[in-house]
Amino acid sequence: MRNWINAPLLKALTSPAGFGAGLGREPGPSNPDERESRFKVRTAWISDVHLGTPGCQADALLDFLKRVECDTLYLVGDIIDGWQLRRSWYWPQAHNDVVQKLLRKARKGTRVIFIPGNHDEFARKYIAHNFGGIDVLDEAIHVTADGRRLWVTHGDLYDGVVQYARWLAVAGDLAYEFTLKANRWFNRIRAKMGLPYWSLSRYLKHKVKRAVSFINEFENAVAREARKRGADGVVCGHIHHAEMRDIDGILYCNDGDWVESLTALVEHHDGQLEIIDRGYQAALPGMRIAAAPASSPSPAAVPLPVPATVRDTLS
Repeated sequence: MRNWINAPLLKALTSPAGFGAGLGREPGPSNPDERESRFKVRTAWISDVHLGTPGCQADALLDFLKRVECDTLYLVGDIIDGWQLRRSWYWPQAHNDVVQKLLRKARKGTRVIFIPGNHDEFARKYIAHNFGGIDVLDEAIHVTADGRRLWVTHGDLYDGVVQYARWLAVAGDLAYEFTLKANRWFNRIRAKMGLPYWSLSRYLKHKVKRAVSFINEFENAVAREARKRGADGVVCGHIHHAEMRDIDGILYCNDGDWVESLTALVEHHDGQLEIIDRGYQAALPGMRIAAAPASSPSPAAVPLPVPATVRDTLS
């Protein structure tokens, strides 16, 4: 991996000098319409952003980050894609803007917790460190007011392919990258025809039987681990499939991704959990993101007590 994907990179990105050193500029103030459309929640979780890849929907994520205000923000792994950056350099201004927006939230009082995943595993060398106000943790427990415990982990440690057949995981990553490239070519044609964005990889993930089986096995594995740890639920990412359901008495929550589905998990001030779906904003790099639909049904919310507090590490 390039030698900048380490502490010097993190320090550069989190340094005030980074704004004028070509590493990025802090996103400017929101316009009045953006301020009016902001919404406040107690906690937010995002993962699988994959900064450093053409597939990252950075503009849509930046729009979400501008609008959401929260006490605690979890970055649940694969925020930066070190695997892809090993192979080729890709770091446009929009990706810097996302990083600087996260740092600005930390400076403004939001507690930002970064839990590395397999694609940004380089950051696992800096567990228990703080960069620019962002805490780097291996995993965390999010505790509700009545003592409910949600275990927060990226999830790759419970993916047998990643752990025991790394070559296959890398091959799968290359195949996934190829699918995303084909998807961009396909959507350029759709754009010329006036058709909306459509995700080929997301379609295949839901239709291919073995992919569906893998998702179910992963969900059951992390739910079992949450039970072993004495947690009431788990929040994870990794598989790019947003979901919130009960698995044998364990609340399973996956916050999705910002490559295909454009989803986040939030906890409202009344204690409810909800998956926020911004998939309508998916677009190719350089394309303008779509406006919000006039009305969209909200997924069923799962009640959790208010307020929430955070405990850093598991015993």
